Order: sequence, then structure tokens, then C-alpha cells
Amino acid sequence: MRNFQILLGFCLFLAAEAAFAQRDDVGNYEYDKEYLFGLNKNTNGGLIGGFVFKAGTRLDDNQFSFWGVELSNVKNQKEIRYNTVLGNSYIFGKSNYLYAIRPHYGRELILFKKAPNQGVQVSALAAVGPSLGLIAPYYIEYALNRLETVTEQYNPEVHQSRFNILGTGRLFQGLGESELAIGAHVKAALMFEFGVFRSSATGLELGYMLEGYSKEIPLIPTAENNQIFQSAYFTFYYGFRK
Repeated sequence: MRNFQILLGFCLFLAAEAAFAQRDDVGNYEYDKEYLFGLNKNTNGGLIGGFVFKAGTRLDDNQFSFWGVELSNVKNQKEIRYNTVLGNSYIFGKSNYLYAIRPHYGRELILFKKAPNQGVQVSALAAVGPSLGLIAPYYIEYALNRLETVTEQYNPEVHQSRFNILGTGRLFQGLGESELAIGAHVKAALMFEFGVFRSSATGLELGYMLEGYSKEIPLIPTAENNQIFQSAYFTFYYGFRK
């Protein structure tokens, strides 16, 4: 969380700079559509928390509507990754993945515009939408004895020794066995756009998201599991506009 606090302070500094750096030619920096692709980092994810697509449409001089979709891997805060003697890694106690698909709709309000080729544009945004959670089994390779191994979903009653775990299953193994969890999410954020070209956009979205599902998600059976998740996040965007 300290990194998020530092980033928040930096972004607020940029917002203050933008407020004092407005120019008379900001009106020349106009566009009606924008399409953005993003990489997400959040407090409930790994190194890369997810992928985002966003499309916006101008409503007036200072307001946009947008729709988007986000794909994310949600983790339990208690997850700890270990290495095996074979050099593989695994998460002891993890029984399921949670892949979240989040279509959403929202509004973006431009707080400070930027000049065509310099400065920072600062916007506030909010969005809401459904959450479709795919609960996929987490497979491990487990040594029954020196000669026999099995690859199966982690079960705390069966796989009691982490030293017998040799690694995880294949990539996306068990995805076809996923269960569906239905939920909803809402988020609010500040968007900082740094692009220097009118036809392209580069920016950083810093915000907070609250998400809830209709049932508890059993990511780690022996730990506290939740049906409501909250996270701070930032998303780096790149895209184009016209």
C-alpha cells in the first residue's frame, strides 16, 4: 500500500501542476472518440493484475461517456508462493483461481484540460457494471511416493505436505471445469493523460474498486474467503483518438 500512497501523492502533484499550467490554446485539443488499451496492477492481483479495453465518446466540452471490459485474476491476500526442489513454483493451500470478467459503463469529467502538445489532462471518472467470475480449479503435481505422482486439484485433506508438491498443472488446466459466480462492481478513479500527440493517448488511471459476488469464493479453503473484494489499483493506458 505504501507504493500506492507514493503514486497517489505524485498524481495529486501533477493535478496541481495542471491547474496552474492551462493555456489559451486548450480549445484546439479536441476529439470525439477514444479507444484505450491498458495493463492493470491492483492490491488483489499479481505483477500484472489484468487487461483493460475502454472506448469513450464525447458528450460535451468536458464530459465523456465510456464503456469497457476488464479481465483480471483475483487472488486471496493469504497466498504465498513457494519453490520446489525442481525449481517450480506453487501456492500452498490454494484450491481455486478466480478469473473476473468486468464489463462496465461510466462517465468521465475533465477537470483540467491540456494544451495540444504539453501538460497533463486530469479527469475524474466513475463506472459500474456486472462481474462474471470463473472459479477454476487450481491443479498441483503431487508425489504419492518416489515413483508415483498425480496431477489434481489441491485438497487440504489429501495434500497435507507441501514438500510433496512438485509444481502446478498445465497453463489453464481445469478452465473447462469452471463454475460461474455472478456479481457486480463499482469503481471511482482519477485519470492523468500525458500524450503529446492529438491522435494518440498515454495515461495513468488511479482508483478504487469494490466488487461483490452472490456467494463466497473458496480460493484457499483453510483461510478466510470472501464474496466481497475491494482494491486500490492503477492502470497504464495507451490508445488512439479521433
